[in-house]
Amino acid sequence: PLDDLAEVYAALVLGTRDYTRKNGFRSVVLGLSGGIDSALVATIASDAIGPENVHAVLLPSRHSSEGSVTDAEELVKRQGVHSRVVPIAGMVEAFEEQLDLHGLAAENLQARIRANIWMGLSNEHGHLVLTGGNKSELATGYSTLYGDSAGGFAPIKDIFKLTVWDLARWRNAQTGAPPPAPGLAFLHPFAEEPIPEAIIEKEPSAELRPGQRDVDSLPEYTALDPVLTDYVERDMGRDALVSAGHDPALVDRVIRMVDIAEYKRRQYPPGPKITSKNFGRDRRLPITNRWRER
Repeated sequence: PLDDLAEVYAALVLGTRDYTRKNGFRSVVLGLSGGIDSALVATIASDAIGPENVHAVLLPSRHSSEGSVTDAEELVKRQGVHSRVVPIAGMVEAFEEQLDLHGLAAENLQARIRANIWMGLSNEHGHLVLTGGNKSELATGYSTLYGDSAGGFAPIKDIFKLTVWDLARWRNAQTGAPPPAPGLAFLHPFAEEPIPEAIIEKEPSAELRPGQRDVDSLPEYTALDPVLTDYVERDMGRDALVSAGHDPALVDRVIRMVDIAEYKRRQYPPGPKITSKNFGRDRRLPITNRWRER
């Protein structure tokens, strides 16, 4: 029998392979940011349909760190996927000349320009667009509509962020290991760890503004994911969450974020069901309501 992480990873690969092939696609395209989410999605895709059928697009902006670009390039080298670099700074400036955008609107513009590029490549070459959002982001609405949420299939949409890191480490650990168990024969025989350690260790950031970090908008994932698990997976209400030991202020914040983000989740691409409460199938709430638990 496989261990839990192996079973989850196998399910993600199977779901991605089946959806791609059964819908008539031979190849996939995704934006490769140098972050952990897109790195894991690229690796799942390589295992699912072969790296020769995976097309990664690096889309640096003026806020992209040098490390993110070099880390993405290193992943491309290790996995042997196709890649191209399309800088978006000039496109952003062209929009800014026409639209007077500030703050969040200006940040989201970058995400939407990136989506236009990978959707354009999809139309031109017949690739399936893979979306890189995880369940923690999906739960809290930490995504840009018609930006990073755009695509045809979302392999890790039912995987919380902490598990994304666990899966990346698990997949790397299979490199150079003894022949895989029968249930893992699909793993591509990479010569070295497919996900650079720098990607796994770096602090998460959307890099849409100078110095941006995920924790500027979200609680630390080590605090967020346990609350999300209890609220979303176990249907625990506020009082039960607080009684379970979660910080009351954190509970109120997370409940609010989850409850107001249903409209975004309804517009998200499909993806494999992994947990007991998959958004869109098992946990269905009204898009619009005035009810709040607190």
